[in-house]
Amino acid sequence: MGTPVTGSRAGAAVPSEGRGAPAQGDRPRGRRTGEDRILSLPNVVTTLRLVLIPVFVWLLVQPHHRDWWPASVLLAVLGSTDWVDGQLARRLDQVTNLGKVLDPTADRALLATAVIGILAVGAVPLPVAVVAMSREGLVAVAAVVLALAGARRIDVTLVGKAGTFGMMCAFPLFLAGHSTVGWHHVALVLAWVAAIGGLTFAWISVAMYVPIARAALASGRARRAGSRSAG
Repeated sequence: MGTPVTGSRAGAAVPSEGRGAPAQGDRPRGRRTGEDRILSLPNVVTTLRLVLIPVFVWLLVQPHHRDWWPASVLLAVLGSTDWVDGQLARRLDQVTNLGKVLDPTADRALLATAVIGILAVGAVPLPVAVVAMSREGLVAVAAVVLALAGARRIDVTLVGKAGTFGMMCAFPLFLAGHSTVGWHHVALVLAWVAAIGGLTFAWISVAMYVPIARAALASGRARRAGSRSAG
């Protein structure tokens, strides 16, 4: 018969996780890590962008055009931080699933608010506003349809980001071009340059999303079929 394991030998024979310590590689319960995390510096920056949108609207609706210059500066800062939070996410290795959804949501909320608000005060040409909003509406509807169809999530392309960046440069410049700032004529010219470039990239990205959307839809269907067969 074998000798019973006692004393220190018993302690050595018992695995560490059996004594209440977490098994190696296990995550502490209730704590999200990696791409599942919620709190990260890029997500904080993106959230601040969303929170400051009402401040932009408040500056825009003031009765004097002199308040449009601060509004244009704030809009430019909010637009430029789109690049900042993306860079932070990559450089700090803090790319998260929440950020992948929150970032484009903030982009579209800011762009829609800028377009509608600046159009309402008469500081942007109607054709530019209509073309920009048509693109954003098309992308938003397509995203909802794909989600309902079970497609996997589609990441934003660099061309799409370039289009958004161009428009987020154009609208502050249109606003500055109708303000009381001394270089408003120059701002108006620069606004047209940024608008043409931004809209061009934005609509090119729509064409690029078509094959990406088809692949995402096929991937989603294959995943569901695999889940049903495994079940």
